[in-house]
Amino acid sequence: MRIALVGGGTGGHFYPLIAVVEAIEDLCHERTLIEPEIYYIGPPPFDAQALLEHDVVYVHSPAERMRRYPSILNFLSVFTNGMGIIRATFQLFSLYPDVVFSTGGFAAFPTLFAARILLIPVVIYDADAEPGRVSLWSAKFAKWIAVAHPDAASKFPERVRGKIASVGHPIRKEILDPSKEGGYEFLKLEPTIPTIFIMGGSQGARAINETVLDALSTLVSEFNVIHQVGSANVDETGKIASVILKNSRFEQRYKIFGLLNTFALKMAAGISVLVVARAGSGTIFEVASWHLPSILIPIPKHVSHDQTENAFSYARAGAASVIEQHNLTPHVLVAEIQRIAGNAALRAKMSDAARAFARPDAARKIAAALLEIVIEHEPV
Repeated sequence: MRIALVGGGTGGHFYPLIAVVEAIEDLCHERTLIEPEIYYIGPPPFDAQALLEHDVVYVHSPAERMRRYPSILNFLSVFTNGMGIIRATFQLFSLYPDVVFSTGGFAAFPTLFAARILLIPVVIYDADAEPGRVSLWSAKFAKWIAVAHPDAASKFPERVRGKIASVGHPIRKEILDPSKEGGYEFLKLEPTIPTIFIMGGSQGARAINETVLDALSTLVSEFNVIHQVGSANVDETGKIASVILKNSRFEQRYKIFGLLNTFALKMAAGISVLVVARAGSGTIFEVASWHLPSILIPIPKHVSHDQTENAFSYARAGAASVIEQHNLTPHVLVAEIQRIAGNAALRAKMSDAARAFARPDAARKIAAALLEIVIEHEPV
């Protein structure tokens, strides 16, 4: 029994694969099934350690993204992906998995193309309200399609909609269930005032970081602020924050991190009343699983086509408000934080909407579908 995983390039494509692997392990244990051999095929993985922890075998295969704007690099990408398809075809023929599971993205394309040539069943998952190009293309021959956002189903061709299931977003077990105890002590924050958690994502978000710094004096006068700025930005942002808060009696209310580890992330989520974040689908569903209200600041459409759709899809559910980046100013950000953080009834309503949106069983549903295909392919 073998399963091939494809997707990656970013954490939003990669970590759902890990969440599904965890669910496969759980289901095999519960049903006393032999765990399938699992392979990850593509460019270097976003988190190689996560593959090792789950005994997932990495198989290198080249892939390169196609840019949405005119670029000589697109010409070079054609050759890279062509070589990737040839290599992936030989790799899949050698492994011949029972099913290929894709979370989309450029890294998935060569192996999906090879799976189509070899008639290997394909299951795809798309995390965004506006499905990606690879997911839309592979939907034509996929056996089953899972989507995170209810709005996404209508964006696929009508002829494949009978294969689509809205399941939510697979989330790793280790970041579910925020820690409600010990967070203030661990992060050395004041327990008597509300805490705001500002997430820049794994790469940080310069526009958000700069706006937070401009508003920092006002924010720390009312709130604890946990600020994840991205590993590449932590030194610069930390130095500026130190100057802004020098001699301030509220200096200890601001905690800056490059990238929070799992333990610190659960602590931060456990004591926060509000999250400010980008609108990657993974981020949205993580915040929803914490049942926290949020303010989403999507990456502009000309940079990333999906985040604006994700943000407004989630906002329509009632769990978030949206500030588009061209409207992002210190005054607007502070006013929106004050409006939500200062209204307990509104926060409770948004929290309930987040809980309803979260659907934490997504990984198990996808894992069950994959195992069903694997078992169907086993010889009697």
